[in-house]
Amino acid sequence: MSALAALDGLETRDQRALGVAAFHEGDLAAAISHFQARCLQDSSDYETRYWLASAAAAAGAGEQAAGILDEARTLHALAVLQALDVDVRRLGADRPYAAQVGTQLYARKLMASASYCLGRALDFDNLDPNTMVTYGLSLQHQGRIQEAVDVFTAASEVFSIPGVHQFLLYPLFYVDDRLARVSAESRRWGELYAAAPPGPPPAFANPRTTERKLRIGYVGPSFTRNQVAPSTVPVFEAHDPQAVEVFLYTPDPAAEAPLPDHCTMRKIGHLSDEDAAELIRGDRIDILVDVWGHTAGSRLRVFTLRPAPVQVGWINFMQTTGLTCMDYVMHADSMEVPGNEAYFTEEIWRTGEIMAPYRPSAERHPPTPTPALKNGYVTFGSFNNPAKLNDATVAAWATILKARPADRLILKYGLFTDPVLQRVTQARFAAFGVRPEQIEFRGHTTGPDYTREFHDIDLALDPSPVPGGTTTVDAIANGVPVLVLKGEDFYSRTPLPLLLPCGLHELVTDDWDAYVAKALELTADIEALDALRARVRPGFDNSAYRDEVGFTRRLEADYRRMFQRWIDKTA
Repeated sequence: MSALAALDGLETRDQRALGVAAFHEGDLAAAISHFQARCLQDSSDYETRYWLASAAAAAGAGEQAAGILDEARTLHALAVLQALDVDVRRLGADRPYAAQVGTQLYARKLMASASYCLGRALDFDNLDPNTMVTYGLSLQHQGRIQEAVDVFTAASEVFSIPGVHQFLLYPLFYVDDRLARVSAESRRWGELYAAAPPGPPPAFANPRTTERKLRIGYVGPSFTRNQVAPSTVPVFEAHDPQAVEVFLYTPDPAAEAPLPDHCTMRKIGHLSDEDAAELIRGDRIDILVDVWGHTAGSRLRVFTLRPAPVQVGWINFMQTTGLTCMDYVMHADSMEVPGNEAYFTEEIWRTGEIMAPYRPSAERHPPTPTPALKNGYVTFGSFNNPAKLNDATVAAWATILKARPADRLILKYGLFTDPVLQRVTQARFAAFGVRPEQIEFRGHTTGPDYTREFHDIDLALDPSPVPGGTTTVDAIANGVPVLVLKGEDFYSRTPLPLLLPCGLHELVTDDWDAYVAKALELTADIEALDALRARVRPGFDNSAYRDEVGFTRRLEADYRRMFQRWIDKTA
């Protein structure tokens, strides 16, 4: 008996159940008719609207589906607000109240409800930069990228604040023609806030030879308490104090975890850009390295004052800074795409097969067999920011899951605690035939709880063209194979230097069709998948990522070549 036949006895008022059954039977016209009838019966029924959005998208009515999905999201967000005893009527009349509630919900990672409140908190006669930025971020975190771009664009035009304008640069890397748009906007930021000071370029008294200890300075908001620490701390520890003198410039050295004694810590949180540059110049730094880029907490304006002969961008921000004062940006060899250098104000400096070492968590658990051996089904997984799940990525992953209705997908990220984001995500996948119960959502964890969750994944799926970074290398370090797409530009190719040095060439695919085919191939034979898994962690542990000293010696040699170039150019 078909699902539709089993529901023949239901009263016609149960239109949602009839619609869901028709949807799963592939009768989209009937499903849409049932869902529309139910929506007419109840104007607040967000659940039926989610199904209607999925059915409309499956029927090819993409623009209509997007509008319905937005309506479902809004109604669901309102239901969450009401469940939290928020005075919804007051939100439209009391902007300070809306801002207060929106900020609280943002802190709780309830982004859909937060964006509803923050949008109503905007007073266009008296705009507040903090409210606008938080509103834009609440949209961005839901994957509502174009809306976030619009908000940040408006904020950058209303407020002449460098930090506000920088928030526009990140979501631009999610849009079409992203290389050109990021390049143009970064240059615009530089012209507005980081123009070179008038007068002749500064003269440097640094000894013009590489046959001495070079003085290397690193600038960042933290070196031990953020996502770059597993890469930067090993370099700081491995620097040869006989070859280089290391200076670390950060807001508050007392807030950092212990760092090597051969690193000189400098506190710059209380200093203006001019005073910080003067401090760096007084330390006679030869190579000044920014590890943060256009991200909240950066001090890029210090670099515009040219406190060092050679200035370099590394690790956290691989895009262009747009600043003519930056000499180099460091990329791994496999990220190279001919023509991409035109989008950089810096020269791209190739660092070899990796961009930095990576020290895995000391709380890694022992390797385990692939979980499908005991589960009887395959568990795919992604621990990436939901903003990275663009339409192409969802379509590819959904094609995999539809072909394997018994298999599951774990989506893990702190933002997935939002029930609205969960249901929107399910609806997007349902448009391609994925049942909601095939997707499991998990929130934020740390330490051994975080690393243990990799043992639940048979095959990690990487999004594209905005791929994973730390999550990808964490998966590999914990023995989970990660399937990636090669991509068409330098940024979408950042997974290559994560996998290739570990000997995992077979996990790199050229296009989405090959990606889907490879996912199904790899998971068709569980014994073979387990054999692949057995190679992953040893491949990482024996790769260049774990040769911290070797990478650092090559980096020091690169610094010497950069400095020699400066000597030659200024002779």
